Amino acid sequence: MAVFNDDEQQRIRSAIESAEKDTSGQIRVCIEKTCSEDVLDRAAKYFHQLDMHKTRLRNGVLIYVATVDRKFAIIGDAGINKVVPGNFWDNTKEEMLAQFKYGNVVEGIVTGLKIAGESLKKFFPYQSDGSNEIADDVAFMDGE
Repeated sequence: MAVFNDDEQQRIRSAIESAEKDTSGQIRVCIEKTCSEDVLDRAAKYFHQLDMHKTRLRNGVLIYVATVDRKFAIIGDAGINKVVPGNFWDNTKEEMLAQFKYGNVVEGIVTGLKIAGESLKKFFPYQSDGSNEIADDVAFMDGE
């Protein structure tokens, strides 16, 4: 599915790498064109399908975007949800939405990644013995 060109995909990948630089948190972006169910349910489905729940500290984050249906969600794993306030992702979502409203999907995702990385490092600082547990590439789904 060619939602983003190679340069846009590389820009997102670089933003993921940068966001993870100062945190042990693991972030992934999942894209599809349409979302045929509740956006949080859909994001949760892909969270598990992409093994985001298998990080050592349970600190995986999935940013899910359905480009045609204009829906998105941010899902954090149990380790994150245990230590952050309930509105932890609100600022990230608002900043992303500000870009999405103008059709700047890639910029919105990159903005979300930057904020997520900055937020996560407060609760999950980088660990020298840590490894990149989750792939940094964009996961493209088929919308089924």
